[in-house]
Amino acid sequence: MTGDREAGAASRPPVGPRVQVDPPGFEPPGCEVAVIGCGNLLRGDDGVGPILVRRLAETGVPAGVRLVDGGTAGMDTAFAMRGARRVVVVDASRTGAEPGTVFEVPGAQLENLPLDAPHPHAFRWDQALAFGRWLLGDGYPDDVVVYLIEAGGVEPGADLSPAVRRAMEQVRDMILSGLAPGTGGTDG
Repeated sequence: MTGDREAGAASRPPVGPRVQVDPPGFEPPGCEVAVIGCGNLLRGDDGVGPILVRRLAETGVPAGVRLVDGGTAGMDTAFAMRGARRVVVVDASRTGAEPGTVFEVPGAQLENLPLDAPHPHAFRWDQALAFGRWLLGDGYPDDVVVYLIEAGGVEPGADLSPAVRRAMEQVRDMILSGLAPGTGGTDG
């Protein structure tokens, strides 16, 4: 038994500094902007991020924009940022503000938060920004912005509340105006 454990330990990679390795054919998918909607579609207003991404997919976005349903897996958010110059994250918040209130938070305020050994099954998108900064190094996006929409109800099976739906459309318009040529968004 001891020999098996020792053999297993010898086959584990050494712990050390981050090393970024891109195997052939696994280069990051480049894009100008990645819009990542986070949240749980099955819990009312908490699903505003993925619903907004679906709405953008229905109405169309300029070339160079990648739309990502980040769901509730923060780790997916970290990897979805890979290859993007600019990232927009949209999620619901619960701060006690009026439902539908929109908060715009520069990613720089969140990406340097302490990364205290998050559990892989409870890894949030805000932790993903800090993890992404570490993981991607020089490949981290130049610009990250987070739109938080204050949720009202997050009951299982509920639809978006009217206030959150209106706020989602407002954020959608803000995102699209930032993607227009000459506004700092995509070049095309």
